[in-house]
Amino acid sequence: MARYRHYDPEQTKMIAVSYGRQLLPGTFEHALNYLIDNEIDLGRFAARFKNDETGAPAYDPAVLLKVVLFAYSRGITSSRTMARACAENVQFIALACDQQPHFTTLAHFVATLGKEVEAVFRDVLMVCNTQGLIGKAMFAIDGCKLPSNASKEWSGTRADFERKAAKMERAVAHLVKAHAEQDASEALDPSQDKQREHEERTLATLRKNAGKLRSALAATSERMGAQGKPIKRNLTDAESATLKSGRGVVQGYIGVAAVDGAHQVIVEAQAHGTPQEHDLLKPVIDGVRKHFTAIGEDGAADDAAYLADAGYHSERGLKDLTADGIDGYIADGNMRKRDPRYAEASVHKRPSKAKTFLPKDFTFDPEHGTCICPAEQCLKLNSANAIIGGRNAIVFKGTTETCRACPLRSQCLRKPDVTAVRQVAFFVGSVTNKLPNPHCRAMREKIDSPEGRAIYANRMGLIEPVFGHTQQRGLRRFTLRGQAKVDTQWKLFCIVHN
Repeated sequence: MARYRHYDPEQTKMIAVSYGRQLLPGTFEHALNYLIDNEIDLGRFAARFKNDETGAPAYDPAVLLKVVLFAYSRGITSSRTMARACAENVQFIALACDQQPHFTTLAHFVATLGKEVEAVFRDVLMVCNTQGLIGKAMFAIDGCKLPSNASKEWSGTRADFERKAAKMERAVAHLVKAHAEQDASEALDPSQDKQREHEERTLATLRKNAGKLRSALAATSERMGAQGKPIKRNLTDAESATLKSGRGVVQGYIGVAAVDGAHQVIVEAQAHGTPQEHDLLKPVIDGVRKHFTAIGEDGAADDAAYLADAGYHSERGLKDLTADGIDGYIADGNMRKRDPRYAEASVHKRPSKAKTFLPKDFTFDPEHGTCICPAEQCLKLNSANAIIGGRNAIVFKGTTETCRACPLRSQCLRKPDVTAVRQVAFFVGSVTNKLPNPHCRAMREKIDSPEGRAIYANRMGLIEPVFGHTQQRGLRRFTLRGQAKVDTQWKLFCIVHN
């Protein structure tokens, strides 16, 4: 029978450790240690402290920065886990030189980096530029929508909060009345004690949440969007936004990055608490130009081609590009439909699994201008000359009387409890030459040209692997609150990538 040497992964051993020898050349931690000690200007951190004559010595910002960046490279964002690693993990011990900062020290350091993290990002960018890793000929811009440390259940406009508070107060009044009636009865049923305890806890929660909403209504103002309409505000993190992402609706921020085309170096990183990316194009490009000016490359990014997907396509944003003389290639939502290379794309699409009736399920007679719904009811003409997405359309609408009593109502309306009647549109032509957005038309012509298609084809290969790398590093959500702190966390992950 075979015999093997005994081993135990849980055993401990006292050994002499040379910190420097734990950081092997060619590894991330070796590069991190070298860059922070030799290439990053940490003098700006000195303004944090006034303990030159009194007070205890502070942890060196170099140690804290090494610990935080190395932790982020391993997908660790918890300050408690970082602090524990500084006492248990050899690589963390080597980077921190056996100093063991408390988790509150690490958390405060990250939360208060602010402008300092932008300077560190710029110093790393300067090193990349010195190494010849930045081509300055093409930049791809995109963003990823990630949840933050806030609940979407506490998001809404003032009207939403008014309705929620009133609903909770009605529930409180109902429970109080029921308890009063129960207390007034001559005989109490002992079997209802547990139910009564549960209702008391529910009552306390409802009162607390209703009070929170009323306090918020009294202390905060309406948050207005770019078009002057009220948008949702979150009571936990007022600067976050409700975002529609591939993982559903989340409460969080958009982490935007601009990536150079030579070696996928991130040249600008910003986090924004906005529902859409339409207005982020100019701030990101301005940030790219600002960074190059700061590292002594003034004007180096002015002649580059900037690529972005349809999320950044808007008349206002394209107008700003033209005014600044930027060579942009910004796709619109119908770009692939116009591209002859995707003419056969519909063949490979899965059949629609829509739960509601589609326009093809309605009988439309363009000659007589009539429309019959699946329930054999004639819809009334709502508009004969509507313009939807630059195309002429005829719009029909049901009536309240017919739709309310319709047996197919649940199959026709996605939200039958909210939507009163069904509306359906049939497209009959295009009015592209009458569009009031000249910059959008010019961009469509530019990106539909053979040269435009060839340049824009580089976008996905440049930017998507970068977001894949940050996801692989463990960035699944932002763990902080507030735009400034989330922006700091996003920049730290982008520094790790670079």
